[in-house]
Amino acid sequence: MKVCFVATESDTREFFSERLAHCAPIFVRGLEDVPADTEIVSVFIDHRVGGEFLDAHPAVRLIATRSSGVDHIDVETCRARGVAVVCAGGSDGNSVAEHTFALLLAVARRMRNSTELRQHGDFSHAELRGFELRGKTLGLIGVGRIGARVVELALAFGMKILAYDPKTDDSWPAQEENFRYASLETVLAEAEILSLHAALTEETHHLLNAKTLAKCQSGVVIINTARGALIDTPALVQALESGQVGGVGLDVLEDERVLRTDAKNVLASEIASRVHNAGGAGNRPLPLDRQRQIERLFFNNALLARPEVVFTPHIAFNTTEAIDAVREGVAKNIEDFLVGRAVA
Repeated sequence: MKVCFVATESDTREFFSERLAHCAPIFVRGLEDVPADTEIVSVFIDHRVGGEFLDAHPAVRLIATRSSGVDHIDVETCRARGVAVVCAGGSDGNSVAEHTFALLLAVARRMRNSTELRQHGDFSHAELRGFELRGKTLGLIGVGRIGARVVELALAFGMKILAYDPKTDDSWPAQEENFRYASLETVLAEAEILSLHAALTEETHHLLNAKTLAKCQSGVVIINTARGALIDTPALVQALESGQVGGVGLDVLEDERVLRTDAKNVLASEIASRVHNAGGAGNRPLPLDRQRQIERLFFNNALLARPEVVFTPHIAFNTTEAIDAVREGVAKNIEDFLVGRAVA
């Protein structure tokens, strides 16, 4: 079968070239470069796969994503067309959990402010005063493998833990050994720190919004290492401005094109052109989806500019151990598929 990997780094190409040598895998930069006769394709989270891609690649039978989530893939359309979708689930749980606390500690000890003020050469200890984690109530939203590891780390810090999981129902225990399940409203009201670990679905999209943020304690700290769209970005910016949210640690954004200079430049040029030609007969209104892209870009930039925000560019998964596990998982998924074994 023809196997194609999209957007891989040199060490990853070396691994798959050796591990899957019998398949003679090929490596391309983007989805648009995938040959039309490809049967197995491996992508990452910033490549969206749906009906349009499948139309152009009718031979595809397996999509093996090098991530633990599949929200960048139209799974229903794939299944309807007989295309299997498999992820590298469970490979980055510890790395993401540890990064959660890296962000939390950076917010708690005002690392961004310390770095910026140090450059000025004059500061007071009062303006850099942080807070301890011991005794604080941590509210988990999502209790899968990552959330479970976060519980272990939080206990080591002496934190109290409440948890809400969108997948829970009445059959779930109200009390675990080390933490208590509660309603979303209870977690929002009682937690001093919220940490997001839920999957992105239609139900969890913008789970934190103006209404739910208003139910939180004043000055709540929010950590998100899951998916950016779990939070309504304009609502978060407003909550930071009002002081309802006191600090934020993010590894993900609602629109991560803000990280890519080329994408920002294209949108900025388009805005500048329309401002320059305002009122011209040929200056038609932007399509709604383009308007929303510009709006998201604007608010993401505004969010990252806030001094209360600590941000890392989607690297929570990026440790040597986790990447090794991802590669092994993806290779096994492809090998299982090739010999007719069910893929996980």
